[in-house]
Amino acid sequence: MNLKYNSDNLIPAIIQDAITKNVLMLGYMNEEAFNKTQEIGKVTFYSRSKQRLWTKGEESGNFLNVVDLKVDCDNDSLLIQAHPEGPTCHKGSDTCWNENNISNFGFLSKLEQTIEERRTNSKPEDSYVASLFAKGINKLAQKVGEEAVEVVIEAKDDNDDLFLNESADLLFHYLMLLQAKGFKLSDIETVLKNREKK
Repeated sequence: MNLKYNSDNLIPAIIQDAITKNVLMLGYMNEEAFNKTQEIGKVTFYSRSKQRLWTKGEESGNFLNVVDLKVDCDNDSLLIQAHPEGPTCHKGSDTCWNENNISNFGFLSKLEQTIEERRTNSKPEDSYVASLFAKGINKLAQKVGEEAVEVVIEAKDDNDDLFLNESADLLFHYLMLLQAKGFKLSDIETVLKNREKK
C-alpha cells in the first residue's frame, strides 16, 4: 500500500464505528503506527503530544478493534471501521464530538421522531397518529395485522406500486406499534445482531 504521508510523516485516520457508521474520532498515524494497527488489530496512533506510538485504550481499556481499513482515492487519508470497547473520547463520551454512538436509520429515524412528537404533542382530532394512539394498543395491533394482510395480498399480484405502498403502510404502523410498546428500531436491531452471533 503506497500511502502518502504529510510533511510530518503522518497520515490522518478517521475512525468510524463499524456498526452505527458514526465517526468516533480523528487521529494521526506514522508508518510504524499504521503497521502496528494492522499487526495487532487495535487502532494505534502516533501521539504528537507524547511523541510516541499510542494504542487507543492502552490506559483506559477502551480499545478500538479494527474491522476494516480503507485508503482514500489520493492515498493520503485513512478510514478505519472499528468496534469500540467503551467510550472513545478521553473525556468519557462515545465520540470526540460529544455525541451518543447510537444507530441512525436515516429517514426512518426521522419518522420515528415525528411519530413520537405527534403522539405526545398533537390532539387526536388533528393527527392520524395521535388518534390511533388514543384508541389504544389493541387498535394499533389490529391495524398492523390489517396492513400485513394487505402486503401479502399485493405480493401475489403484479402491481409493484400497490405492493410498495402497502409495504410503506405496514412499516409506518409497525413503527407506531413499537413505540406503543416502548421500543424503537434500535431495539429490533439489537435482537437481530444477537441472532447473528449464534
